[in-house]
Amino acid sequence: MVEELQRRNYSPATIRGYILAVKQFADYFGKPPDRLGATHVQRFQWYLLQERKLTPGTVDMRMSALRFFFKKILKRRDMHFDDLSFPKTPRKLPTVVSPEEVSRMIDGTTNLMHRTLLMVLYGTGIRRTELSLLKWPTSTANAW
Repeated sequence: MVEELQRRNYSPATIRGYILAVKQFADYFGKPPDRLGATHVQRFQWYLLQERKLTPGTVDMRMSALRFFFKKILKRRDMHFDDLSFPKTPRKLPTVVSPEEVSRMIDGTTNLMHRTLLMVLYGTGIRRTELSLLKWPTSTANAW
């Protein structure tokens, strides 16, 4: 399964999550996952939602992992994931920070690098992960 996920260029985090989901599925029933079927998937989904109280997004990821496992790895055609209902994720509005609060946050930062990071985040609107992936020039003379 790992080789197939890597071949399809899935991210390392997705690969870890998918492998974990299939392992938890097998552990829950105490059987190899290839010996389980559609009713087991439904019961596992119920367990994740009702007993483990996982968020709908987490349950969706686990169900996607099982869909991949049964359809792409085992080539099982008897599994109909279209019949499996996925829980709705509640949508929340983001908290909006006022310009004054942003200014106080930036001005309250004593570390120059942290201040720069906050200013870039606020000024560009890029995500935190995107900011962490930016490559900084080693020499400002050659950077411009």
